[in-house]
Amino acid sequence: MRSVQFGNRPSAVSLAGLVLSVCAALPACTVGPDYVKPAVSVPANYKEAAADGTSWKVAQPGDRASRGKWWTVYNDPLLNALQDVMTSSNQDLRLAESRYRQARALVAGARSSYLPTVTAGASVSRFRNSGNAFGTPASNIGPANNFALPLDVSWELDVWGRVRRAVESSEASAQAFAADLETVRLSLQAELAVNYFLLRGIDSERQLLDVTLVAYRKAHELTINRHEGGAASDADVAQAETQLRTAEAQAVDLRVQRAQLEHAIAVLIGKTPAEFSMPQAGLDSLPPDVPLAMPSELLERRPDIASAERQMASANAQIGVAKAAFYPTISIGASAGFESSKASNWLDWPSRFWSIGPAAALTVFDAGRRRAVSDQAQAAYDGTVAAYRQTVLTAFQDVEDNLAELAILAEEAQAEELAVKAARRSVAQTTNRYQAGAASFLDVVVAQTFALANERAAVDIARRRMMASVRLVKAMGGDWSVADLPAGNAPVAQRDEKK
Repeated sequence: MRSVQFGNRPSAVSLAGLVLSVCAALPACTVGPDYVKPAVSVPANYKEAAADGTSWKVAQPGDRASRGKWWTVYNDPLLNALQDVMTSSNQDLRLAESRYRQARALVAGARSSYLPTVTAGASVSRFRNSGNAFGTPASNIGPANNFALPLDVSWELDVWGRVRRAVESSEASAQAFAADLETVRLSLQAELAVNYFLLRGIDSERQLLDVTLVAYRKAHELTINRHEGGAASDADVAQAETQLRTAEAQAVDLRVQRAQLEHAIAVLIGKTPAEFSMPQAGLDSLPPDVPLAMPSELLERRPDIASAERQMASANAQIGVAKAAFYPTISIGASAGFESSKASNWLDWPSRFWSIGPAAALTVFDAGRRRAVSDQAQAAYDGTVAAYRQTVLTAFQDVEDNLAELAILAEEAQAEELAVKAARRSVAQTTNRYQAGAASFLDVVVAQTFALANERAAVDIARRRMMASVRLVKAMGGDWSVADLPAGNAPVAQRDEKK
């Protein structure tokens, strides 16, 4: 059994009080740079905001609140229902949410360093000391028993702010993961809406081809009748049939694209393709007005920008963690419990033991390891600054790209509408002239080909306008705001339940 010497009680209490007093009096300071968000260049206005000759409506504070689920501005009940299912069932979204929960757990782990670590144990052993060891009394050779029930406490004093910087870093990192979760959510919502409007555009093309096939079949029958009457040649019949079969092949080809989009939507909402199908319905709506946030507000509305900014804050705190390694580690250790050579008096009061005292340790030589870690932390921070600024630039590019696309497509849609009307008049006039024998069937084929091409182009423009509208909403951050970021390791609010 080990020999333990006890001082008198007043001296022990005085020692503990002295240790705590000294610890409290230590000048607690946090080493490393305090975080300051780097400046970025923000334009006063969007270059493409008035590219179509009109002024875009600037978003007001109430616009975001009234928009809620941003996809509802398209007034499509099926799209609304699909978005709700996707929010609760998409596996990529669940993966991002699990990563955020991991980051929250790391915050809790970092905060635990603020408090002492307490360990308890119990042991029973039988031993014999060496009789030939120097200074071993014959009475202590043994064999003997040792019953121990210790309680150990260790506490590292955060004098230099290492723990505070570590917690700061983990909290910022958790917020970055929360923003990443919202980035994934917004991207999936936009992808679902884009696929939805792509599919609806294909349905519109299919409707157009169905109508066109009816006209081509009538033209084919007319040509056959005229051939039987001697008014049309074999070449006319062959041209009519070629045109008809080509249009039928185009209609069949659309089924491939539609099936693939339907499968993509099924996976987005967490279903197998075999479990999901969409009824056919054409694209018959125009893109809604999207209120524009001011360029300065864009930094607060995009979750990817918020993530990059929080990653920057986390990297900045890691510099402080690295610099704290250059300072001594100061800790308090305490141990207490019961120890005896007999089980019968193991827990008796005279069997108690305790010890308490501070300790300090300083690494005096590590061949440059701490300096390398510090340089690495600084370089990592510089990298996050560059990534943040690049994310901001990309965000402004996204907005400008989609503003320009919407403005140009609106102008193109007007021109294409006139082209479609002219092509239809050409088909009607050429067909009448052919029936009167004043034009060849080749003239009819050419007119019908131009008409179909222009009508399909009009459908394609309408589809691209809806997709650009969705991408603009995504570029503006949807209905998200940096104010939605959770504090510390708090859970993300269920924003998808907002009305």
